Amino acid sequence: MSSTTVNFEFEKETKNSVRYKEVSVDGQAPIVGSLYVQKWYAGSTKNLSITIEKKD
Repeated sequence: MSSTTVNFEFEKETKNSVRYKEVSVDGQAPIVGSLYVQKWYAGSTKNLSITIEKKD
């Protein structure tokens, strides 16, 4: 099993959610791209980190 941590920064607010864009690592294509998180959870957070685990 391998894991990767992906970082996101605030992009914009929509009606019920907040959109975050993936912070690119030089020379790598995005893994997730954009991420929508519900406003009730995101609050005023400007940066998020998500850990993705691959089960081989």
